[in-house]
Amino acid sequence: MISYEPFWATLKRKNVTTYALREKYNISPNTLTRMKNNKYLSMRTIEDFCRILDCRIEDIAEYVPDKK
Repeated sequence: MISYEPFWATLKRKNVTTYALREKYNISPNTLTRMKNNKYLSMRTIEDFCRILDCRIEDIAEYVPDKK
């Protein structure tokens, strides 16, 4: 499973709000909801977040093995 927990920590560390993402960078609310629910995002979207937040992919998402 892909987890976007690092994204939320990165937002806090960079002092960027979800409001700013929506209003200044035109990130759709649906995208943020998908991230809250660890749903699929395109690599283009992840690339956009890396550019906006000036960070690496590891600061946006991480792989978490499924519990068996």
